[in-house]
Amino acid sequence: MSSRTAPALATKPRRNFPPVPARAYAYLALYFVATWGTILSLANGVLPGAPLWIGALATFTILPLLLLLIRGGFGAAPGSAYRLWVLRPFWYVQLMLPFVAIAGAVGAAVGAPFGTALVGGRIVAGTVAVLLALFLLAGYIGSRRLVVRNVTAEIANLPAGLDGTRIVQLSDLHIGPHLPAARFERIVSTVQSLEPDLIAITGDLVDDHAEDTDRYADAVGMLDAPLGVYVIAGNHDVYAGWNNVARRLKERVGSHVLVNQSRTVTRGGATLAVAGTGDPAAGNDAANGGVDITATLEQVPAGVPVLALAHNPALWPALAQRGVALTLSGHTHWGQFALPGLGWSMASPFLEHAMGGHATGNSLLYINPGTGYWGIPFRLGAWSEITQVTLRTAAATRIEVGDTRNAW
Repeated sequence: MSSRTAPALATKPRRNFPPVPARAYAYLALYFVATWGTILSLANGVLPGAPLWIGALATFTILPLLLLLIRGGFGAAPGSAYRLWVLRPFWYVQLMLPFVAIAGAVGAAVGAPFGTALVGGRIVAGTVAVLLALFLLAGYIGSRRLVVRNVTAEIANLPAGLDGTRIVQLSDLHIGPHLPAARFERIVSTVQSLEPDLIAITGDLVDDHAEDTDRYADAVGMLDAPLGVYVIAGNHDVYAGWNNVARRLKERVGSHVLVNQSRTVTRGGATLAVAGTGDPAAGNDAANGGVDITATLEQVPAGVPVLALAHNPALWPALAQRGVALTLSGHTHWGQFALPGLGWSMASPFLEHAMGGHATGNSLLYINPGTGYWGIPFRLGAWSEITQVTLRTAAATRIEVGDTRNAW
């Protein structure tokens, strides 16, 4: 290789995901032609300049997706303006697009036998568009809510010195320009007001870009607890380049970064092991934030109860089999839309353990719905949460998930 080509290769943007097959672009093109074509046919003649406006909107919201697919990611962290004025409209439009297009097609099909295909399509598509817009608006308002939830983890044979230990869990902060600094500072102040013994940040600290670690490093550094502050990797931290994220944390924040490691802490003369796993997004590549359960637990002293921090709740069964008393997870966001009274969320169809508390044998799991949000600012029923977990000595292991109170 010549010396002239080396610099160009060295600065090539990092791909966050593998190249997309050519046939995927063909399917994507068919999808956009069908959906936007349906909307254009319904709007033409109703809205002045409909072809121009709809064509411009389609182009504006398709180009970011194509660039991401072709480049395999951004390569560099996008700025606040790009995320706010390009990516956010992209997400809103792409979420509404299939529902409005399908509704329009169904309305047209129903009206066709009566000679009112266009009218029927326009009415149904317009109705669905308005309802979706209201739904997204409600979710936007909901994303600004932050709650504190009390969870009691009753653990059989928990040493008396650990009874009453308070653990505050943050998860899925997705730090980036979309998380206002003032909001994050209020999260920090709320956590500190709870006076926890230990603070756990269970993954997805950043939103795909290691550079975002620096944005709130000072605020993260303000978190403090007698037994320590612990941070583990989540899938988005892996996408951002876990080693880079971890290095920035270690350089600028006084937190304990745990990936496939454990530490012991002492309270009231009793010992608790805090173990942090890697994340399945990196597979078994433990050097880059992947999962190695054996390494995670191998330094835990015999007979010491274990608090495991595992971003993905899919790791809980393996941890439970190894006798872990309590696992704190995140990752699912509870789908950012949930019906807690029914124990259902948008994540439930895809995951065995998607939300709330679970118990098996002498092992407990709690899944935090996330303290931030991913994609667009949207939350309904799955409010952004700071979880306060209290450990209790009990005759039998059980978990009690309490009600929430507004943090502000």
